[in-house]
Amino acid sequence: MNPTRYGNVMAAIAFVLWGSLPLYYQFLPDAAMGELLAFRIAASVPFLIILLQLRKGHSPNWQTLVADKKSFFFATIASIAMCISWTAFTWAMTNDRVLDASLGFFINPLLVIALGVIAFKEKLSLGQYAAVVFGALGLSYQIWQYGEIPVAAILMAVFFAMYGWSKRYVKYDAISSLFVEAIVLLPFAAIYLAYKMATGTSQAMSGDTTTLLLYIGSAPITLLPLFFFSEAVKHAKMSMVGLMQYIEPSLQFLLAVIVFGEAFDSVKTVSFGLIWLGLAITILESLVRVKPKPDLPQH
Repeated sequence: MNPTRYGNVMAAIAFVLWGSLPLYYQFLPDAAMGELLAFRIAASVPFLIILLQLRKGHSPNWQTLVADKKSFFFATIASIAMCISWTAFTWAMTNDRVLDASLGFFINPLLVIALGVIAFKEKLSLGQYAAVVFGALGLSYQIWQYGEIPVAAILMAVFFAMYGWSKRYVKYDAISSLFVEAIVLLPFAAIYLAYKMATGTSQAMSGDTTTLLLYIGSAPITLLPLFFFSEAVKHAKMSMVGLMQYIEPSLQFLLAVIVFGEAFDSVKTVSFGLIWLGLAITILESLVRVKPKPDLPQH
């Protein structure tokens, strides 16, 4: 498998996993966002150390990771960006706003594609231009009709785009990169959790064992798609990663409407319809492009 195709496959797997996450967070209604984020960071570290030992047979070499100052810097920026995007995402997941999360990740590909063009000088095809235009129209229509800016959705989109941009400059392998992202924020997470337990205000600790395990489980359940995404952005074009991200909000949309019964009015019908139209055009374009040419008759 060539590197570009490998990157595309990794991106597809990541977005399918992310699109399925609402099924997990429905077991944590009205979760404490601060604790959920802190548990995710703290529980990620031992989980990633185990993965590194299984793969390499030894613990991560921290000095080697820190020595690559550029990668360490951008991994830190990526970690902060992911925390903000993930907090907005989980708030939507745990407050019956899965459609808002879906909208946020419909916005994000537009930003990722723009980054690909502006920062990495990538060229867009006609179908990709159509996806951007119809996506922008769909978002604008919804904002205009509702008269309000979807803050959570925009936070998710902007900071996840920043995460993807930062990861392009990280030279670590995927697991080591995620390890650095977790370890740089571990002290803050540990202090916060210690404070919550000392003051007796921990929602996770005051609940039953199942609740605590769900908080801890937020680490592996979100690390897995991040691993595939980390691989994707190293090999696939940013514009293609942006377009493939439509897989995630489409799955979230279906879960929100069919499984969770969230309201889907005429405004959302037009808004999402415009976005899907652009997606359909670029998918058809890609199918035509890869269609093999017929053999010419021999004379």
